[in-house]
Amino acid sequence: MNETPNKDNKKPNAPKNFKINPWALYLVVIGVFFVLSIQGNSLFQDGGGKITKSKFNDILSKNQVEKVVVQNQTTALVFLKKEALESDEHKKANKTGFAKSANSPHYVLDDVGEFKNFQELLEKSKSENLINDYEFTKTSDWGGILLSVLPILLFIVIWIIIMRRMSGGAGGPGGQIFSIGKSKAKLFDEKNDVKVTFKDVAGLEGAKEEIQEIVEFLKNPDKYTNLGGKIPKGALLVGPPGTGKTLLAKAVAGEAKVPFFSLTGSDFVEMFVGVGASRVRDLFKQAKEKSPAIIFIDEIDAVGKARGKNNFSGSNDERENTLNQLLTEMDGFGSKTNVIVMAATNRADVLDKALLRAGRFDRQIYVDLPDVREREEIFQVHLRPLKVSETLDISFLSKQTPGFSGADIANVCNEAALIAARKGKSAVDKQDFLDAVDRIVGGLEKKNKIITPEEKRAIAIHEAGHATVSWMLKHAAPLVKVTIVPRGQSLGAAWYLPEERLIVRPEQMLDEMCATMGGRAAEKVIFDTISTGALSDLEKVTKQARAMVTIYGLNDALGNVTYYDSSGQTEYGFTKPYSEETAVKIDKEISDLIESQYQRAIEILQENKDKLNQLADILIEKEVIFKDDLEDIFGKRPFEVEPVVVPEVVIASESTDKE
Repeated sequence: MNETPNKDNKKPNAPKNFKINPWALYLVVIGVFFVLSIQGNSLFQDGGGKITKSKFNDILSKNQVEKVVVQNQTTALVFLKKEALESDEHKKANKTGFAKSANSPHYVLDDVGEFKNFQELLEKSKSENLINDYEFTKTSDWGGILLSVLPILLFIVIWIIIMRRMSGGAGGPGGQIFSIGKSKAKLFDEKNDVKVTFKDVAGLEGAKEEIQEIVEFLKNPDKYTNLGGKIPKGALLVGPPGTGKTLLAKAVAGEAKVPFFSLTGSDFVEMFVGVGASRVRDLFKQAKEKSPAIIFIDEIDAVGKARGKNNFSGSNDERENTLNQLLTEMDGFGSKTNVIVMAATNRADVLDKALLRAGRFDRQIYVDLPDVREREEIFQVHLRPLKVSETLDISFLSKQTPGFSGADIANVCNEAALIAARKGKSAVDKQDFLDAVDRIVGGLEKKNKIITPEEKRAIAIHEAGHATVSWMLKHAAPLVKVTIVPRGQSLGAAWYLPEERLIVRPEQMLDEMCATMGGRAAEKVIFDTISTGALSDLEKVTKQARAMVTIYGLNDALGNVTYYDSSGQTEYGFTKPYSEETAVKIDKEISDLIESQYQRAIEILQENKDKLNQLADILIEKEVIFKDDLEDIFGKRPFEVEPVVVPEVVIASESTDKE
């Protein structure tokens, strides 16, 4: 029998959780203490109002007293006769209230004066039948004692509660005064918390293969130590953001089934001196107690930056103290502690050299952006919870997302699901994913942006210029689509599908620069003037030209020289690594490169001016055009050939694209 769920997934007649504000409770306790201090001992005595000695003598002379009880020879409890209680004079004494009972005295005489004289007064009054009886008793003054001790006890209790909350013991946020030197690492227990395995990590085959050995070290350390080998102490995961470094570390803990201490580099940093070093000591102490274990420090560059750089204050930096303690703890690891330190960063160039030496972080594992095959595997993982169309081609999606990291692909899948839901679809299809890519890369579509017809024509010519030049150049990236719909800060965009290369040749970079300058060149050819719409194009080609001249040594005038420093030392220098004459030559070569490609783009567009106008007209009409529209106008690209399988693998040593 299926029950209809209640609105907001709430159970019917669910009891509401009643929460008491602790500060309100403190105020109530303090208020009670204030009342007690005002009322004095009378609240704890068994009786009513206070009277003076003269008042006592007055009611005694009127034969209104039934009995007198003298306590500790100092205090007299006065009980009135029934006839006296009925009079208007003693109406208040007849009332019952807090701490009063039927046997309570009606009046209390605090000071009887000289006890001997008071005793004689009572004996005389009884002999004259002014009172029926009297007696003497001894009692302990618990009320007075309680009132004197209560403030101290109350202060101690409130102080303990506040300190427990500040130290986190009572579950409050607090300032953690007593635990400020304790490690903030979150412990994931291997039995319950760590459930990520290598099956949950798509792609990254090279990194997984390297990191698999760490799992073997933790599972079966004797296999390596029996041969005299030493277990590596640390592994550093290096790569761009969103590539899965943290996920890989969790997968190692899940596969090895060992405790996993996770924290970030900023958790060591505190405003108090010595706290970071104390937390490092406490972290390694906990890990050794639970060995075999893994310590994972995310964003280690927060505490692992090179020491002595950019420190103009001359003071002993707290971050450096923390780094020194970390280095000391990693040196103190023995080969049989079975504790491995893993760290992740996307700025390995700024880390201290002592941190990267052998014996500390023995292995550096580079987690690169996924290629087309790995992106397909990542899509398969993130598409599992989605209701997708049966005709969806995952390989097509992987080809449409070059340069995307795992986090970017997850964002694309989520955005596509939101777009499909917004359109009221029952399944996520291909168009939703294409729209999601446009939304993430280009920004939010601005349909209400006011654009004049002249501006729209200029934007269409600009984007058509990009499409035309890239179509006519061999090494330019193949066009996917062109749009003049404003997105984010751009008024129009041309989408390309760049070839994933490991090495780039000069002619390929020049063709890409020429295609980038196609927009401004089209404005010059059609309108014989230029505009500010080519800002991003100029920024891109300037970076490419500067990289060719100063980084990759692809310029004949300067020769095989690079001014790039992979160690990052020049970041802190005040001098350039070249002379002023060379600087002038660099600026000239950069300008010549850009201008030559600009003139080349103008020549291409002048030869295809009619087709350029035709493409711009279609773009104004449809606002979005695709590869098929360019084939109808220009025909197929003559240099497009089927990919050839190369039997040999080319390994590029230290080849990185700095564009």
